[in-house]
Amino acid sequence: VQDAKANEEEDKKRLEVVQAKNTLDTLTHSVRKSLGEYGAQLESGEREKIEEALKDAEEYLKNPDATKQVLDAKAETLSTASQKLGEKMYAAAQAEQAAAGASADAAAGDAKSAGGSGGKPGDDAKVVDADFTEVKDDKKK
Repeated sequence: VQDAKANEEEDKKRLEVVQAKNTLDTLTHSVRKSLGEYGAQLESGEREKIEEALKDAEEYLKNPDATKQVLDAKAETLSTASQKLGEKMYAAAQAEQAAAGASADAAAGDAKSAGGSGGKPGDDAKVVDADFTEVKDDKKK
């Protein structure tokens, strides 16, 4: 028990370093994947900044003497560099949603012109109001 208490502070520091490494590793993986999908939409200077920050972060992840402060700084640098990439991803997602919304509106317009109600989904369902009586079976087995 005394040994655990004596090493408590060192264990806490190691845990913080491991968590910072995991965070940076997750971020580098995510940015690399997104760069592969949306990197062509970036200007060459922006892409180079992201790739440089990625390379720097990945090299530091391999460093066994990495400190939490430097890992956090590398994560911040990579996040800042990849903001333009995030903007491109967001713009692409918005464009997809707009296209999906336009096609859904067109489909609803076609249904309305074909004799559909054109209202909310489920408006065509017939609602039946019914009374019921509970029947209890008093037979014993």
